Amino acid sequence: MLEMLQLIEFAPFALSFKLAGITTLILFVLSMPLAWWLSQTRSKSKPILEAITALPIVLPPSVLGFYILIALSQNSPIGAFFDEYFGIKLVFNFTGLVIASSFYSLPFMVQPLQSGFESINKNMLEASYISGKSKLETIIKVALPNMKPALITAIIVTFAHTVGEFGVVLMVGGSIPDETKVASVAIYEMVEIMDYSSAHIYSALMVIMSFLVLLSVYIFNHKNNNKFAGFHR
Repeated sequence: MLEMLQLIEFAPFALSFKLAGITTLILFVLSMPLAWWLSQTRSKSKPILEAITALPIVLPPSVLGFYILIALSQNSPIGAFFDEYFGIKLVFNFTGLVIASSFYSLPFMVQPLQSGFESINKNMLEASYISGKSKLETIIKVALPNMKPALITAIIVTFAHTVGEFGVVLMVGGSIPDETKVASVAIYEMVEIMDYSSAHIYSALMVIMSFLVLLSVYIFNHKNNNKFAGFHR
């Protein structure tokens, strides 16, 4: 067991967790107003925006990664702007990984939050408005406390999905040690050089972590559903 642990280079895992943490935080802040609007609006543009938001689920990661790479490169207006005025190159570094991951994991944050908002009793929201609370206060003090399962699911699944990213991060970030070489990319390189022993160890750790994340989500939601059922008996 000790020999197996000595074979593990923990830097790719640390980088994966760092990327997942930052991406989850950014998406939580950005997705909250979007999910709220989607849950409340009756606009005819809602299906279009929902389809755009869900695109990363069905698009091949290489396709999404390619277009993000083009959009952030120094030859693009966005990439050139950040390079000229801030001295930041948005590709093949950690900043580019965060941007790419935010696009790729967007639906995994938005959709659970939207479902959570839609499940809230409309009378509670109306009562909040009548009592003088603003929309922001209603979201924070009324909506979020009453949709904990959806909230926890959104955060945990987004984090786990970001940790497991491969195609998008490889396209945008490449494999630079301590900068863009996340765990999934490290596994890919091990397989390429036929280092199956290390690939087995890394892959097993990813499987265990993914299982524990999903198990925690299901246990949490199961407990909350039981409490809800008991409350109505």
